[in-house]
Amino acid sequence: MSAAASGPETAPDQVARLLALVPYLLARGEVRLDEAAAHFGVSPAQLDKDLRLLFLTGLSPGLPGDLIEVDIDALEGEGVIRVDNADYLARPVRFAPAEATALIVALRTMLDGAEGEARGVLERTLAKLEEVAGADPETLLSLHVDEPVVPGDDLVPLLEGAIARGHQVRLDYHVPTRDERSQRVVDPRGVTRVENVHYLDAWCHTADGDRVFRLDRILSAEELDTPVEDPSRRPRDLTQGWFSDEQVAVVTLRLEPPAFWVSEYYPVLERREGPDGTLEVALEVASDDWLTRLLLRVAPHATVVEPEGRTTAFVAQARNALRLYGTDG
Repeated sequence: MSAAASGPETAPDQVARLLALVPYLLARGEVRLDEAAAHFGVSPAQLDKDLRLLFLTGLSPGLPGDLIEVDIDALEGEGVIRVDNADYLARPVRFAPAEATALIVALRTMLDGAEGEARGVLERTLAKLEEVAGADPETLLSLHVDEPVVPGDDLVPLLEGAIARGHQVRLDYHVPTRDERSQRVVDPRGVTRVENVHYLDAWCHTADGDRVFRLDRILSAEELDTPVEDPSRRPRDLTQGWFSDEQVAVVTLRLEPPAFWVSEYYPVLERREGPDGTLEVALEVASDDWLTRLLLRVAPHATVVEPEGRTTAFVAQARNALRLYGTDG
């Protein structure tokens, strides 16, 4: 299946092709560009781009003798692919004991949630690795893993104590989007860790609404003697996001190729081909300010398809920025 038939290509698509490309070329010695492109279901122009990226890869530390060599003269003049200095990719992989142990533990973790065909592949791979490692599988799992230090850990006891006693907390908080400090009094409800970040769910009296505060952005915190206004309010589940349906709007963006990274960097609800090689993505937006900053980053390679009127703030900020470059000051 060609890339055109399966939709716009993503970075993982290209990485997967590059990983398969080198063994394919080494096994054949010399291949015509159009023949290899047909094999991988891409255009010769795309495969040409892959090859020019390929010769920037290789072994660490990345000196000229460490990189894969692609004969650019043959590629441009004859349409023939010749690759050299990549023989190490054809040799069996050898793992150090620590590397093998880490890989086995990781695969066992994946196995717990795997189903169907994927589970069978993981079981076979694990069996081979454990046989080569020559160690008791149970011994490999008897590992000590140090808990990583999470920024804001030191504030957790103070905040949880205030929650248990039903007391308000005064925060000195850094707001990165405005690069400013703000003083605010909150009714704390709960502290949640999502991945490697701690969050405080609270009612903010300054904003007069529900707010979530990252603990690594709290510059200082002080428990007050005043009780929270509503002790019965329970903390929200922040592991699935903390925006209500009323706060979230679905915005569809049309992305040109230089902005395709947006669909890989941010979670999207829908992804489809647009006109003239563009990509249309639907994503949830809880803040017009956030959408404006995103559009400023990717301009002019992104436009809002729907809903109408969501670009007003972006246009105003873009015009203000352009005025700074005017000859009249």
